[in-house]
Amino acid sequence: MQGVIKSYDPASSDGIIVRDTDMSEYDLAPNSLAGTVFRMLRQGQRVCFELDSMGRATNLNLGSEVDMGTPAFQQHAEPVPEV
Repeated sequence: MQGVIKSYDPASSDGIIVRDTDMSEYDLAPNSLAGTVFRMLRQGQRVCFELDSMGRATNLNLGSEVDMGTPAFQQHAEPVPEV
């Protein structure tokens, strides 16, 4: 699944992810950043995630528009001609 960080508190590691497809909200699982590339999260950051047995977000990875399969998304923008 892919979503966006709605909120994150670095002191408590509490946070919420909003899933892209249906806007469902998921709490972060305890230690959800352990073993990932993240040290902290910022609001609006796109992530891929899985759900644990309690329905909380875990196993976070970097997300992108390419991963999401957004129609007509150009991976490499055309250079702007110089005037």
